[in-house]
Amino acid sequence: MFEWKHKKLLLIVSLVIIIAASAFIISARNTSIDFSTQVKPILNQNCITCHGGVRRQGNFSLLFRSEALKKTKSGKYAIVPGHADRSEMIRRIKLTDPEDRMPYKHKPLSKDDIDILTKWINQGAKWGDHWAYVPVKNEEVPVPKSSFFGLIPGKKIDWVKNDIDYFIYDKLKKENLQPSPEADKATLLRRVSLDITGLPPTESLANQFLIDNSNDAYEKLVDSLLASQHYGERFTSMWLDLARYADTKGYERDDSRSIWRYRDYLINAFNEDKPYDQFLIEQLAGDLLPGATDEQLIATAFNRNTMTNDEGGTDNEEFRTAAVIDRVNTTWQALMGTTFACVQCHSHPYDPFKHEEYYKFLAFYNDTRDEDTQADYPLLRTYKKEDSAKLIHLVDWFNKNGYKQRAEEIYTFLKTWQPAINSLTADSFVNSELSDTKWLIFRNHAIARLKKVDLEQKSELIYRFNAFTSDGVYTIHLDRPDGPVLKTIAVQKTKAWTITSVNFPVASGVHDLYLTYINPGLKKPDASGMIFDWFYFTQPLPGNDKEGYVEVKKTFWELLNASVETTPVMMDNPMDMHRTTHVFVKGNWLVKGDVVEPGVPESLNPFPNKAPRNRLGMALWLTSKQNPLTARTMVNRIWEQLFGKGLVETLEDMGTQGAVPTHRELLDYLSWHFMNDYKWSVKKLIKEIVLSATYRQDARVTKELAEKDPFNNYYARGSRVRLSAEEIHDQALAVSGLLSEKMFGPSVMPWQPAGIWLSPWSGQYWVNSKDGDQYRRAVYTYWKRTAPYPAMISFDGASREACMARRIVTNTPLQALVTLNDSFYLDASRHFAYRMIEKAGIKDVAKTIQCGYQMALEKPITPPKLAALEKLYKKAYNEFAKNEEKTCELIGEKNEHDNPETASLVIVANAILNLDELITKN
Repeated sequence: MFEWKHKKLLLIVSLVIIIAASAFIISARNTSIDFSTQVKPILNQNCITCHGGVRRQGNFSLLFRSEALKKTKSGKYAIVPGHADRSEMIRRIKLTDPEDRMPYKHKPLSKDDIDILTKWINQGAKWGDHWAYVPVKNEEVPVPKSSFFGLIPGKKIDWVKNDIDYFIYDKLKKENLQPSPEADKATLLRRVSLDITGLPPTESLANQFLIDNSNDAYEKLVDSLLASQHYGERFTSMWLDLARYADTKGYERDDSRSIWRYRDYLINAFNEDKPYDQFLIEQLAGDLLPGATDEQLIATAFNRNTMTNDEGGTDNEEFRTAAVIDRVNTTWQALMGTTFACVQCHSHPYDPFKHEEYYKFLAFYNDTRDEDTQADYPLLRTYKKEDSAKLIHLVDWFNKNGYKQRAEEIYTFLKTWQPAINSLTADSFVNSELSDTKWLIFRNHAIARLKKVDLEQKSELIYRFNAFTSDGVYTIHLDRPDGPVLKTIAVQKTKAWTITSVNFPVASGVHDLYLTYINPGLKKPDASGMIFDWFYFTQPLPGNDKEGYVEVKKTFWELLNASVETTPVMMDNPMDMHRTTHVFVKGNWLVKGDVVEPGVPESLNPFPNKAPRNRLGMALWLTSKQNPLTARTMVNRIWEQLFGKGLVETLEDMGTQGAVPTHRELLDYLSWHFMNDYKWSVKKLIKEIVLSATYRQDARVTKELAEKDPFNNYYARGSRVRLSAEEIHDQALAVSGLLSEKMFGPSVMPWQPAGIWLSPWSGQYWVNSKDGDQYRRAVYTYWKRTAPYPAMISFDGASREACMARRIVTNTPLQALVTLNDSFYLDASRHFAYRMIEKAGIKDVAKTIQCGYQMALEKPITPPKLAALEKLYKKAYNEFAKNEEKTCELIGEKNEHDNPETASLVIVANAILNLDELITKN
């Protein structure tokens, strides 16, 4: 009986195993193949180079499903959904003859890859969207699940501080890793202070936090750092790389550009925690917002940071087009983490963007007023306080007298000198030319043309010119050089650029205007008589029969000619100056293809209903919560700023060729909350991240972590990251007590060696700033594109000729040479030594060194480090004690510190500033 029962039990177990195995096999066979994670990588690695956006061998493309299912050049179908056995692609990848097998002249696909492609086609060859191109959703937090029908709650995880930690812990658990304990308070203090303000903590803040043992001490620290004015400076440094900000225009001449007000806009925007969507809208289209303020106009300098070529002999349209292309590429790379630039020449080989879609997007930028002018028009003119009051009074006068529309036009013209016709657009030259390709210049018997000028209801010309001699006459003809005369103007010599006006009979329609010039006094054939900058055809000021008109007209001309500071801004063309946008055949701007209208890629979110088809509409599309890229890109960037590496390491590319996210669900969770719960608040996003247990972990590496996760992809420990160039510079100023608290204003020139700048065209030289300006934060340092500040470049700063989405951290001997030998760091070392002496005296060297180390790192020095620095001090003292000249040379001047003891301490201070633990965030 027992034996039968045993056999019966064995039979049942066997049947269960057989059924389970069969179910597993059936399940395996029916497992749905995921296109994005399984199929797309195979196609990208093996097929796309010949069958994608660039090349479509055999008329077969795998970029879009609609293209892949078409009949190929051979007349066969490469993919027949549901029938792998009838699909030419499967047949070709299985062949053994290398002349017929695909991929051609490459190693054959593996059996597993062929199996995946076969199953995928049999399952219908469904295309899938890459994770980054689908809308962000609120991912479920992976909290421990309850069990036994919900009666037993999930296991509590003591390590967790907030929802971020659940995502991290869940991945650690799958990798059989444990998180690290929290870092000590001193380390955490320095880490979070550098991350939020870019500076080490102040002494008062450090003392306050280190003695505070309350449960919310750390949160209070974070709040105080986020409230600091230095927060805006720190994150502006990050943004300037994206905005390719510089104080010069680039290219060979690389002349100066006054655009520092844009940098100041960024600092204020970050400090006031301007919602990120509004922050982007203002930078992309602030000029198109109703009632745009000066601040919103200055924000648009984001896209006026493009380079301008002042070199003579260049084609202005070529470089205007280059600037427009740069704006497109920057918008996508900086704000949407996408490599859109290659779509200029062909459809994207890996991601779902078509060639013509590039030019539809380019059309948003192609109608802006800038034209590669030497003056960088259009410029926002910033009036002094008293002139601003005059402008307000003038506009009020026109409004009160019923001229509201004209008041807006007059205000815009006074603030920007726009929309004027730049003289560099002239053509059909006879005895005239574009001087240095920038300004229209006349010789005797000159002729030049201004194309398609709208004269409808216009009867006044305001123009900016300079006359080199008197007795000249220039005449405006309609439609041909000898056509009807619109106006003849006598020209007298001027001392400099001058703005004046002439009236002419009310005209109508659009005309080519031919300007002719005669001056009998010009005897030499190549002698120049006058030069033009711009022309503005308009109507005379209205209200000449109203009380106060004479005073208003006087004020108008005073403001028009006022000497003001300016900032390059974005403005769109009026309708009569509208540009048509074409597809560039193979990306060549000289070969125009089909005409296109402004639009966005079909593969992403639709263009907002009722939004204007201009940059404002584009900005609204980009900041829509349905846009899959914008929030993800910023969250990923903030994570990279805090951990040294993004959740997607390739900040510049979240597409199919970018790095695989380490924690995709966490990225989506934070992105969704960034848009919805945080209302696009960057400060709230940062606070959530730095309050997490993940961020607070100790950075020490155990043997297990070094083996299992050498690059800290799973965040089982704190990140150890070399500080940025700006942070290393600013830290030296802060530790030495030199740091200037001055904010905003024109860029400054701290010390740098002579001869770095070679500016033969402009004759400019680096002139060291005075009155403490040389000790301002790095964000205020004058940035010349062709010769960036050397110490910054040594620590991986960007030249900013183009957008840089992330800096690749390097480790070279040059960096040690900078912190040990650069005069800036020697100056900082001197003052650091003086500060140490002031606080601890010089009699007890060990105590003084301990004090200095504590000031620099907010923690006590260890005995081995103290012994090493004492040894350095003694060695230096032995040298300086017998060489008075070297002592004086190191101190730099004859003062109370000119002695061997202080000079030796300067060497020690210099060594502390060069310590790996000081230039690294632990």
